Amino acid sequence: MDIRQRIAEVMRQEAAAIASVKVTDAFADAVLALRDCTGKVLTTGMGKAGHIARKFAATLCSTGTPAAFIHPGEAAHGDLGLIGRDDCITAFSNSGQTTEVIEMLELGRHLGLKTIIGITSHPQSRLRELSDVILDMGEIREACPLGLTPSSSIAVMLAISDGLALALMELKGITRHDYGLRHHGGYLGRKARTDNV
Repeated sequence: MDIRQRIAEVMRQEAAAIASVKVTDAFADAVLALRDCTGKVLTTGMGKAGHIARKFAATLCSTGTPAAFIHPGEAAHGDLGLIGRDDCITAFSNSGQTTEVIEMLELGRHLGLKTIIGITSHPQSRLRELSDVILDMGEIREACPLGLTPSSSIAVMLAISDGLALALMELKGITRHDYGLRHHGGYLGRKARTDNV
């Protein structure tokens, strides 16, 4: 095996998966739902998708939209109490069938969860049925040689979440100064406050 060639092929497959996503009106609907949320903005996902959901919440926070990640497994043991009336949650699940995520969303509706934005690739899933807005990842072929390890699917989730966060940031008119107030430490904090870094 040529290692460099294999790595290049993985990156090519992931880039192709991102490029193939059809950015429909649903993406605009998702950004507007996040902007207009009168409750809390939450994110969720299990496993690798959960890491993307957590990163999405962090990116939202630093770009002017307070958000929190709720772990679907912990939700079954009391963290469901974080969900309240009028909240908006973005749920990441490639299969759209992740048990912990689905159970949490179903129970969250009883607590007043208003809007569910689902990010998934599978054409028929419980997540699609539960969601008010669906962001379709399209047909995903994982870059993994076994076709199993979340790779292309995770790259797509990350790209979609960044697209949402940065479009929302621009829509809300977040300035360099605003960014600096939320990210005062490190290189980015200095860069937000000066052009000399």
